Amino acid sequence: MAERTYKTQMEAAKKGIVTPEMKAVSKKEYISEQELMELVAKGEVCIPANVRHTSLSPEGIGKGLRTKINVNLGISGDAKDYDLEMQKVDMAIKFGAEAIMDLSNYGKTNKFRTELVAKSPAMIGTVPMYDAIGYLDKDLLEITAQDFLKVVRAHAEEGVDFMTIHAGINRRAIEAFRREGRKMNIVSRGGSLLFAWMMMTGNENPFFEFYDDVLDILREYDVTISLGDALRPGCLADATDAGQISELIELGSLTLRAWEKDVQVMVEGPGHVPMDQIAANMKLQKRLCHNAPFYVLGPLVTDIAPGYHITSAIGGAIAAANGADFLCYVTPAEHLRLPDADDVKEGIMASKIAAHAADIAKGVPHAMDRDNAMAAARHKLDWDEMFSLAIDPEKAQRFYEQTPPSERHTCSMCGKMCAVRTTNMILEGKEVTFCSEK
Repeated sequence: MAERTYKTQMEAAKKGIVTPEMKAVSKKEYISEQELMELVAKGEVCIPANVRHTSLSPEGIGKGLRTKINVNLGISGDAKDYDLEMQKVDMAIKFGAEAIMDLSNYGKTNKFRTELVAKSPAMIGTVPMYDAIGYLDKDLLEITAQDFLKVVRAHAEEGVDFMTIHAGINRRAIEAFRREGRKMNIVSRGGSLLFAWMMMTGNENPFFEFYDDVLDILREYDVTISLGDALRPGCLADATDAGQISELIELGSLTLRAWEKDVQVMVEGPGHVPMDQIAANMKLQKRLCHNAPFYVLGPLVTDIAPGYHITSAIGGAIAAANGADFLCYVTPAEHLRLPDADDVKEGIMASKIAAHAADIAKGVPHAMDRDNAMAAARHKLDWDEMFSLAIDPEKAQRFYEQTPPSERHTCSMCGKMCAVRTTNMILEGKEVTFCSEK
C-alpha cells in the first residue's frame, strides 16, 4: 500500500486527493467522488476514520448524505458486565448503526475499547473526560491539564474515530450560564465535571486553553473532533437560553480553528427542546458553526415521558428534516438506568426510523427506494417480500404470525375484507364475495 501523503481526510480533500474512504462513502451515498471531496474540504462533510481503525467501514456525515445514528454503551460503576456491553455492540452492528460511542466511566476501560475498535465496522466514539478519573486513577482535583491531554492521546492511539471534547464551556460561556440561571443547571456529565474542575482549581477549561495541543493529537491519527455541548438544555424550560447560545458561539470559533489544522469537526447539539424551537436551533447551529455537521442527542420534545423513547424519535425526525446530520439514539431507559439489550434495540429502531423519515423529507438520493419496494410488495400482498424489506424483519414476521390469518394473503385484522385484496380482485375482473366461497 502506498504511503499516505496526507494526515487527515480534510487535508487530502484540500489537496485534491480522493482517499479510499472517500471512494467508499461515494458509492454508499450516490454522490460523485469530486463533489464529496469538495464537501470534505469545506468541512460540510466529515468522514471519521482513525488511521488505526482497520476494521472500519467508512461513513460520511453531513450535507446531502443520509442521516446517521449513534448507539451509546459502556461500563459504569453500577453495571460492570463487559459481556452484556459487547452483546449490545453486536446488536448495534446487526441493525446497522453507523456509530458506537463507548461511554465507559469505570475502571480500566482500555481492554473493552480496544476489542470494540478491533471488531467494529461502525465508527467508534468516546468522551475522554468520562474516562479520565478511571484511566488516571486520580480524583478530579488532582488531575492536571496535561493529564487530560494524556487521555485524549491514549484514545487516539487505540483507534477511536471521533471524540467528544467539551472545549466550548470556557469562562465566557460559564459567565452567561451563571448570570441567567437555569432550572436544570448543567446536565452534561462531561460538562459538569469540567465545570467542577474549573471552579475548584480556578483554571480555564484545559480543552479550551490547550485546544491547539488537542488538535495536534487528533490530527496525528485523523480523529474527528465532536465539539461537545456541555451547556445543552436538560429540560424544555432551558432550551435556547443564553448559556446554550453562548457556548454555541464558542463552538463556531473552535470549528474554524480545527479546520485550519485540517481536523474534521462535528458539532453537538441539544438536548431537550420544544417542537417549535427545533428548526430554529438547527438553522442557528449551521449559521454559527459554518455548516459543520450537526450531531444531536434527541432532542426530547417533552420532559414527562421517562420510559418512552418516542419523545426522542419525534425530536430527532424534526431535527434531521431541518438540517441535523447525525442522531444519537435515546433508549426507553433514558434518565432511569443503564439500558439493557432490549432497550438498546428499541432505541436503535426509533432512531433509524427518525433518520430515514428525515432523509425522505430532505430528498436524500434513493432514500425512498425501499419504501417504494415495500409499496409494491404490499400491492401484491407478498408477505415474505414485505418482511424482507422491513426495518426489523423478525419483529414484522413475528407479529404477523402471532394471530395466523385464515387466508395467507391477508392479515388477521381485515381478513378477506382487506382493502388491497378487494381492489386487486375488482381490477382483475373478479367477483368479491364474503358470505360464500366461490
